[in-house]
Amino acid sequence: MKRQRWWAAAVLLAVLLGGPGVCVADGAKIAVINLQTVLETSKIGKAAQEKLKAERDKLEADLKQKGSELQELEKRLQRESMVMSKEAREEKERELRIKASDFQALQKKYRSDLQDLERDLMGELQKEISALVDEIGKKEGYTLIISSIGVLYHQPAVDITQRLVAELNARGGKKP
Repeated sequence: MKRQRWWAAAVLLAVLLGGPGVCVADGAKIAVINLQTVLETSKIGKAAQEKLKAERDKLEADLKQKGSELQELEKRLQRESMVMSKEAREEKERELRIKASDFQALQKKYRSDLQDLERDLMGELQKEISALVDEIGKKEGYTLIISSIGVLYHQPAVDITQRLVAELNARGGKKP
């Protein structure tokens, strides 16, 4: 009985130490990509960032204009409240509260719209980057290509970020 356990343990140890996983790991070809650098330096990444910034600026300008209108309405109400009747003042205050509530709803809508646009743009970029990474991996026989996020150490030679950016730029990419 003890001999069978010892024999089973020896076989298990042999499989773990000398099994096919070790052979595959010896010939592994691994690359690392810094996706943040790809987004910041590639043409399509820059174009997506510019589009997002332009939309953000447009929405912020609209909110700023509506906010100043709301402030002006509030100042006017404060100036004229002394000469208004109680009913008229209450009506104007109610209108002001409604407009303030509408303004807050508009802020939420614009924030949501920007998040949706960013998600769409990043999704398109991710698809294009993923397709190119897949192509590079297959063409050059990489076993694994990983994002540098969470990688504590890697040799600079395995980083193919600049090559990926160059190929994305050469392709021109789909304009977001």
